[in-house]
Amino acid sequence: KEAVDCGYWNLIRYNPDLAKEGKNPLSIDSKAPIEGGYQDFLMGEVRYNSLKMRFPERAEKLFKENEDLAMDRYVKLVNQKASYEPAAKEEE
Repeated sequence: KEAVDCGYWNLIRYNPDLAKEGKNPLSIDSKAPIEGGYQDFLMGEVRYNSLKMRFPERAEKLFKENEDLAMDRYVKLVNQKASYEPAAKEEE
């Protein structure tokens, strides 16, 4: 739950059968990432915490880059979902 809330992991579903029904086949089940929660989540993971203890400056830089990428990834998912929206029916 924490990984999803902070944007570390996104929950999505794709059902191509929905496109046949004129519905969007892509659903994003996770909400927009919570600001500031990403670093807290990483520090709760031993693998990241130990990296910060051994190489604090490098870890800080990598964590910030990773957080920015996670935010970008969510924006791309939202844009991708919008691209699957069924086209408006043309009036005849």
